[in-house]
Amino acid sequence: MTAAVFIVSLLAAMALGMPIAFALLVCAVSLMLFQGSVDTTILSQKIIEGADSFPLLAIPFFMLAGELMNAGGISKRIVNFALSWVGHIRGGLGIVAIVAAVIMAAISGSAAADAAALATMLIPMMRQAGYDIPRAAGLISAGGVIAPVLPPSIGMIVFGVVANVSIGKLFMAAIVPGLMMGISLLVAWLIVARRDQVKVFPRMPMGQRLRVALDSVWALVMPAGIVGGMKFGVFTPTEAAVAAAVYAFVVGAFVYRELKLSAIYPILVSSAKTTAVVVFLIATALVSGWLITASDIPSQMSALLQPFIGSPIILMAMMMVLVVIVGTALDFAPTLLILTPVLMPIVREAGINPVYFGVLFIMNNAIGLITPPVGIVLNVVCGAAKLRMSELMKGLWPFLWAELFVLFLLVAFPPIVLVPLKWLSH
Repeated sequence: MTAAVFIVSLLAAMALGMPIAFALLVCAVSLMLFQGSVDTTILSQKIIEGADSFPLLAIPFFMLAGELMNAGGISKRIVNFALSWVGHIRGGLGIVAIVAAVIMAAISGSAAADAAALATMLIPMMRQAGYDIPRAAGLISAGGVIAPVLPPSIGMIVFGVVANVSIGKLFMAAIVPGLMMGISLLVAWLIVARRDQVKVFPRMPMGQRLRVALDSVWALVMPAGIVGGMKFGVFTPTEAAVAAAVYAFVVGAFVYRELKLSAIYPILVSSAKTTAVVVFLIATALVSGWLITASDIPSQMSALLQPFIGSPIILMAMMMVLVVIVGTALDFAPTLLILTPVLMPIVREAGINPVYFGVLFIMNNAIGLITPPVGIVLNVVCGAAKLRMSELMKGLWPFLWAELFVLFLLVAFPPIVLVPLKWLSH
């Protein structure tokens, strides 16, 4: 009955058009009413406690780093670097999109920002070269959702805070799955685009390639520095966010000299607004999560899944199917924040490594960003490519299935995640 109260109150609030943060507060109040008392003091205290978290400091700084990266010319140089080395290959612009998506994912951690930047830069070039634009836009959309998986990932930070799981271990464990997503897109692109008659860019002379590579060094060092710094204990994930923001500012303003001082204030305001929305959402979700736990909803869910507790792979498969279905209706953050407190007790009871579950859970939620009708990345790319949603979906399907196949492999073979995690964590 408690689970029904939670679900009905959430859906009713969302049906009325409430923002998800306020819908979660409605859920919390509904659960309190069902239990017989409403204590506003507890609500306010839990909201403050939810926002008062040191790891959450990473979110505004990673968001700021992404904004500075785009404004300071770092994103542009990553694309130019990829273009100089593979642009001459038939279908090369698609490969450029994948390579750039992977590199940018290791910097910004924002799917929407990466997809918007890539679509803005590459779609006009692809249109001019005669590419199938819906397919190209589908590839860029699928490439964008690598960002929440590869470190530094804002989604990983949020999950780590809500689920009380090591963010550093999540970052290390996500490297191989994120790269596998990129490889799956590359294979899918080479299969579907091999017959296209497109304009091929002229091969750059080696000297020019090296000059482009030299110009891009500062941009390419950034992801390696972030991941390497966390691996070797130079800084924590939260400190890495600060380092990324400072690095992006220095490189953009003083090395590439494309980041104007007049742009700093709008960038700070934009980052602050986005951060406020995200952190308030997390705080309200933690209130609901606390009441979900207090109301014994995880035990009720566990009872339903009890027959599968003894088979972790089947249980993981069922939970992933649930997340895929929910992801078609809810955005990344709501799915993450609503399901984490419900599923984590089941994960721990079944003896599943919480870091392994977290990586697959985040990947599944990321893929939800390109599943209609709610997928925010789809809407971003539709706007940038000037396409209708129906057109984009026709081009997206091969790449969506490719990423779902990677998710299936990780469910079926947990060592793909656990073995690199063991090596990278030591």
